[in-house]
Amino acid sequence: MSDLGDPIAYEALERHTPVLSADGQEIGTVDHVLADEREDVFDGIVIRRTLGHRHTHAFADADQIAAIHEHGVTLKLGTTASEALPAPSDNPAVMREDPAQKPYSALERKLLRAWDWVSGNY
Repeated sequence: MSDLGDPIAYEALERHTPVLSADGQEIGTVDHVLADEREDVFDGIVIRRTLGHRHTHAFADADQIAAIHEHGVTLKLGTTASEALPAPSDNPAVMREDPAQKPYSALERKLLRAWDWVSGNY
């Protein structure tokens, strides 16, 4: 892709925008922008790749993105490294409790507070 247009902010990035490797090969399209717009934090993009009739997704972290333009996103990674990007996790921001973890007893809570105080983690 020769003319990627003007640079834009991640907030203006649209779905289906082509994603290019550092050497100019199209590796997929933007499927989703991961960001916390209230805090103005850009986390990365989910890339949709098509292989025949099969679709896969990959996650590119914000620090792996070289530039965002009107008509394309360029990664800092070459084609081979871009093809090896990991699949996005289901939802890394969701906290889950371990059902095997029992609630702390009153004594354990006191000991943990004492340990935090002694170690300076208060």
